Amino acid sequence: MVDRHGRNITYMRISVTDKCNLRCRYCMPEEGVCSKSHFDMMTEEEIITAVEAAAALGITKVRITGGEPLIKKNILSICRRTAAVEGIGEVCMTTNGILLPRLAKPLKEAGVQRLNLSLDTLDPEKYAYITRIGSLEAFQRGLEAALDAGFEKIKINAVLIGGFNDKEIRSLAQLTMGYPVDMRFIEMMPMYDSGDFDQQAFIPSSKVLDILPEAVAGEQDGGVAKLYRLPGAKGNIGLISPVSAHFCGNCNRIRLTADGKIKPCLHSSDEYSLKGLDFDGMKQVLEEAIWNKPAWHGDLDAQHRSQAGRNMNQIGG
Repeated sequence: MVDRHGRNITYMRISVTDKCNLRCRYCMPEEGVCSKSHFDMMTEEEIITAVEAAAALGITKVRITGGEPLIKKNILSICRRTAAVEGIGEVCMTTNGILLPRLAKPLKEAGVQRLNLSLDTLDPEKYAYITRIGSLEAFQRGLEAALDAGFEKIKINAVLIGGFNDKEIRSLAQLTMGYPVDMRFIEMMPMYDSGDFDQQAFIPSSKVLDILPEAVAGEQDGGVAKLYRLPGAKGNIGLISPVSAHFCGNCNRIRLTADGKIKPCLHSSDEYSLKGLDFDGMKQVLEEAIWNKPAWHGDLDAQHRSQAGRNMNQIGG
């Protein structure tokens, strides 16, 4: 379906839970989230109906997110049924990777084709700090499990944070030399005013190229990341710049929250509820949400906070 600004919307990100087994400082509060009633959250049947309605409108790609999607008890069933929906050609997942040693193979068998893993630092102490409760060793086991399961084109996402991991840009990029992965650097978005990050923390992705002058432009894949490559590398380096160089004009996505709200724009407070609707009702609401997708998200920087109205874990990373 084409929105009122001429963009063809083909991609839906679905958050299956707002809970997580980590507490990343830029994503959610230290105490986690207040548990909502089971009846306030999308059921598996409602999620699949939403996918079917979205597919009827031209959605072809679905990304399963959280929170942390792998803590969802019925995640394999959700993935399997999503992949089986007519019209859905690609099912992906974003995860912190901690539970992949147990779930990587079942996920692939369930129809998940690609994984994005979150990794902001290669320093064990800093990893424990930024995640509050995580272990770098656990992430490494998850990455190895994903590779062993046969996942290709794995993407590793690092949020660029000035004063925290900007000195690790080269070492993170070097992962593409030893592993067949893409290393993507994402500008931190001012989503959650936790007080942990001041203005200096918000740095542009162009700093990556300052640190890696030998990186050359790679073949672009149509995604939001600008791709580069180190000489001899097995994978790409991607730069994602939602703050310094927004890509709203080419945005082709909508988001479904775990409590059933469609967000046509990540940084807008506009939400459309699918909870409790049947196929026809969801299709009608999706049509309205897509048509009313904003042209752009407005100013976004350290002085201009996101108008999303939720923390990132409550929307879907």
